[in-house]
Amino acid sequence: MTESLFALATFLLFTLGVAWFSSRLTSQAKDTGAAGYFMAGRGLTGWFICGSMLLTNLSAEQLVGLNGQSYADNLSSMAWESTAALATIMLAMFFLPRYLKGGFTTLPEYLESRYDTTTRRLVSGMFILGYTLVANPVALYLGALSLDEVFNIHSAIGVGHETMIWILVWIMGGVGAAYAVFGGLRAVAISDSINGVVLLLASLTVPILGLIALGDGSMAEGLNTLVASQPEKLNAIGDETSRVPFGTLFTGMIFANLFYWCTNQSTIQRTLAAKNLAEGQKGVLFTGFVKILVPLVMLVPGVIAFHLFGNSLSRPDLAYPALIKLVMPWWLLGFFIAAFFGTVISHFNSIVNSTATLFAMDWHRAFRPQASDAELVRVGKIAGTAFALVSMIIAPLMLYAPDGIYMMIRRVTGFYNIPIIAIVLAGFFLPRVPGWSARLVLILHVLLYGILVVGFDIDKRLGINFVHIMGMMFALHAFILAGCGWLWPRHGRAGTIDFRLADGEQLPAHLRPWRYAKLTSVLLVCLLISMYLTFSPLGFATVGGPGLPYGMLMGTLWLLFLAYAVRHLRRLDRSPAPMQAPAIETA
Repeated sequence: MTESLFALATFLLFTLGVAWFSSRLTSQAKDTGAAGYFMAGRGLTGWFICGSMLLTNLSAEQLVGLNGQSYADNLSSMAWESTAALATIMLAMFFLPRYLKGGFTTLPEYLESRYDTTTRRLVSGMFILGYTLVANPVALYLGALSLDEVFNIHSAIGVGHETMIWILVWIMGGVGAAYAVFGGLRAVAISDSINGVVLLLASLTVPILGLIALGDGSMAEGLNTLVASQPEKLNAIGDETSRVPFGTLFTGMIFANLFYWCTNQSTIQRTLAAKNLAEGQKGVLFTGFVKILVPLVMLVPGVIAFHLFGNSLSRPDLAYPALIKLVMPWWLLGFFIAAFFGTVISHFNSIVNSTATLFAMDWHRAFRPQASDAELVRVGKIAGTAFALVSMIIAPLMLYAPDGIYMMIRRVTGFYNIPIIAIVLAGFFLPRVPGWSARLVLILHVLLYGILVVGFDIDKRLGINFVHIMGMMFALHAFILAGCGWLWPRHGRAGTIDFRLADGEQLPAHLRPWRYAKLTSVLLVCLLISMYLTFSPLGFATVGGPGLPYGMLMGTLWLLFLAYAVRHLRRLDRSPAPMQAPAIETA
């Protein structure tokens, strides 16, 4: 009883402390109007952008699910996490400068400037439906399920498992909605950043404590067992029988990651609210660093659990909860529950905030262009509350859904992620693509995906990994868009015209990038290559550990980086120091 009360007190103290601190910083910022509420006054710095992007992406179910996959298979699933670093580089170096140049509030707003109003409505509607009916309910349900499985809360307070899921969903959804509805984007970004630090600290303790348990009290012995016994579990180079074959990194995964990190409204809204381009690039690239390190906390514990429990667990998803129960000391339990809880509400509030922004800016303002800032904020708050309630109602109902429906829900994002990234890239690289072709691709994809992938399970029938199918569909959409641009180029009053992105009227004419953005991007690529070399048959995923080829490849890689870094820094020293990039004014 004493231990339970201490854990509860620790949890409440930290959770209330985050709420108080977020409220205090939000009130000090004195954001006003629609730009203040939806875009944090376009004044977010790199640290808050990084924290909010991470907590929008990371969730409690990832800790459970990815560790379960590494327990059952190997580290091949780290591809979804680590290779996201490449997408963050693309966002920082290519997409973000263009987004800020146009002064956009939402991605659909860019699509209207590039294509037409109908395309904006279609994409905005896809986002709102996907977030409200799928992304948020799944996050709440799996977050509640993970929280209850890890900490066995229903037994501790004497209620049924189903009742506990309903309670947790509504508590987490209510707290998350309160941040998003009453505080706006700044409150969301601040709470996300605090919870992100706590999540990393808490989750890093698990592999450390797990290695100590594996080594019977010695972390060094535990590490030796991890790399010496069944080293194939540390292999991140998946074959065609693995959950994530290595070949998928070069097909559909590229475009799935580009969609999520470069065009998904719930992710990029933090970067659109950047104080300036330099701060935005810092936040995005710092996010890339953390994503490369994520496998250490979301996959390695699963391998540790395999060595501790063998095949005794009834299903892989129990690996992480079982490891927590074994190694977590009672005096850290409340802190860890707070980290789990904060992860779920941060993920939820970020998506609610983005959904409200989409509705207010892409729909309400379109039909009431004379709407005042106060009206837009009021509509955003009402819409955010409504969308949050719908998600909270749907989430617990997943308890009663057949297993097949759950898998279908997890694939629903495939209805819109590939066509959206296709039309965005075509908008930038193919200036003559007409507006109607974007609508054609969006509608055609929904039909093809629904019939072939969801209806007939074509990936399973043909024995092709689902990620490869995504790559094939992207290639089809790109071919259609390019063909339409060649055969029926966009026209204006003077004939065929190329699209050019104009500067926003109130934006500075020149946004200076972060001086170290290129160097940091190259460093990220080198770290990613090093990660794959380390967790491969050339590295620790083989009997006897790394050999001479591993050492030679790593040495060559980092010598090349060092040579590039020296040359790049000397060039920066010879060039005049740029002026501080001006803040983005309210557009």
